[in-house]
Amino acid sequence: MTTVFGNVPLPLTTENAGRLLALGGRADVPLAAGAARPLVHPQRERAEKWHGGDGLGGRAAQLPAPVAPGAPGAVELMAAVLRDASEPVTVAPVGPITNVALLLAVHPELAPKIARIVWMGGALGAGNTTGVSEFNAHSDPEAAHRVLTQSDVPVTMVPLDLTQRCAAGPEWLDALAGGGPRCAELAGVITHYRAAHKARYGRDAVAVHDAVAVLETIVPGTLTTSGMPLQVACDLGPARGATVPVPDGPVTQVATDADPDAVLAAIRDRLLTLG
Repeated sequence: MTTVFGNVPLPLTTENAGRLLALGGRADVPLAAGAARPLVHPQRERAEKWHGGDGLGGRAAQLPAPVAPGAPGAVELMAAVLRDASEPVTVAPVGPITNVALLLAVHPELAPKIARIVWMGGALGAGNTTGVSEFNAHSDPEAAHRVLTQSDVPVTMVPLDLTQRCAAGPEWLDALAGGGPRCAELAGVITHYRAAHKARYGRDAVAVHDAVAVLETIVPGTLTTSGMPLQVACDLGPARGATVPVPDGPVTQVATDADPDAVLAAIRDRLLTLG
């Protein structure tokens, strides 16, 4: 597991990742801190209003003490995992894609060891940070452009348009809260985001953006994809961070359809195994 700047600064995202590993009883999973800022321009927005000042809905202190990150940084850890792998590895970034852009730039010789990249990010329609830009893409457009326009590694983009359709309602959230002490902690973390989501969209539901992409990583083919060349707007104007279909270039598989009920049921059932 590697961390990156995003909803909150890197020290908090790294601590939060360590807390979640501890909560899941997975201190055996290597953890490394990654990029603290975008490749080129400073990050314009964070997401404390959505996820609280600590990034975990104000409940970080209620989770177990975090697993400490190891000495190698994110790029070094990913490179080591790829070198040691006996079969191709899928990389699943669910934040700004800076670490992966750096990995591909610094270690091009390891590209054949990557089965595919499944990224939760981008939008074909309306954004959630600007009118056209999704948060992860907007946080580091240059990194997203670097990854989406290369042809060495297959990329699947799970955009906001699709993840917004996979919104967990009260019944789903109640089932999570009642699934055991670990699940109850996760449900507590979601409370702040649930309120922010309702205030923004007028609906008592939570879009489980990242979990949708991770499910596609674990169970390939869960989402229906369509291949299209994409570029990312890297100018400093109002289109910055937009993921734009173009006529030519390397093809990205973009998730365009899914069975939301089946997706949510699969995510819920996996989470409930935590107890």
